[in-house]
Amino acid sequence: MTAVKPPRDRAPTWPGYEALLDRAATTGQDPGGAELERLRAFGELAAADGTTLRGLVVHHLSRARAAWPAGTAEGDRVLVAVQLAVEALCEGYERAQQLAVRQQESARREFIDDLLYGRGDPVRLAERAERFGLRLSHEHAVAAAEGPTPYTEGDSVPRRVERAVTGRFGERRILLTTKGGRMVCIAPGDQRQVLAYFAKQAHAATGGGRAAVGRPHPGAGGVVHSYEEALQALDLAGRLGLEDPVLHAADLLVYPVLARDRRAMAELVRTTLGPLLKARGGPEPYLETLTAYFDAGCVTTQAARRLSLSVRALTYRLQRIHQLTGSDPTDPRHRYPLQTAVIGARILGWPGRKVWTKT
Repeated sequence: MTAVKPPRDRAPTWPGYEALLDRAATTGQDPGGAELERLRAFGELAAADGTTLRGLVVHHLSRARAAWPAGTAEGDRVLVAVQLAVEALCEGYERAQQLAVRQQESARREFIDDLLYGRGDPVRLAERAERFGLRLSHEHAVAAAEGPTPYTEGDSVPRRVERAVTGRFGERRILLTTKGGRMVCIAPGDQRQVLAYFAKQAHAATGGGRAAVGRPHPGAGGVVHSYEEALQALDLAGRLGLEDPVLHAADLLVYPVLARDRRAMAELVRTTLGPLLKARGGPEPYLETLTAYFDAGCVTTQAARRLSLSVRALTYRLQRIHQLTGSDPTDPRHRYPLQTAVIGARILGWPGRKVWTKT
């Protein structure tokens, strides 16, 4: 990225400006299209050189005063020429500013892509990170938030969340962006309050969306790791039907461990829950019953309330599960295999998705 020069109020004059004013005073001729475009180009150069817009305008107005004719009619013609010239200078200046903003945003998006996807040379990536306030030699954690619709950088919801976070914690060492339709916040690993506040604001701004926070990790690879943990937590929340508005990857580590050997998990699901496929109405009501029962700490009254069932109806379902599978949910010796199989079924998408096993 090209270094931005410090602004300066002392401005150069466009070389043809005085001739333009003299011609307007003597002939009444306004600046032509080519001449105005040269003024715009000069305005762009002035912006790139670090001249302030105020300095550029004031300087050219002072040159106009020096060339101002005494007669009223000539003065009016010069005034028109000054107006057109100054407008062209400002248009060129603004054009250069807009280009600089686009280039900076393009560099920012490229850096974010490289950072979150782990692309590029780590040393070069660390140097680029310094420009955005990140020190990749330290630990960083990533939070990702999703709502009912995908979001892009310029949408009102991400802007609202960014204003809330930067308004409280400042912009230094915090990077907010959007990726894959989600809002993303990268912050130092020792500033967990930033990510917690981001998650809270995202939940409110999305009308009840969900956020997940990855664990802190060092280096550029650590940012990628934390980002992947946050995405994995969001995916698990959808599969398992977790209702928490904010999820922490550190609290969900058991699920990736369980899913790591998918073949073994599939065999456990098939062996333990497969008999429920024979139940009238399919296995879904019994899976729902087991989930509610285990989530309620195996307290039948709480589980029945969650399912809007009577305790008697819930007890009947538990007995039916025992009859079909041979595993009793109320027996502590059977609970762990059953609960693990239920979690595995949600992760694997069973029974809607085919669960394979080695033959």
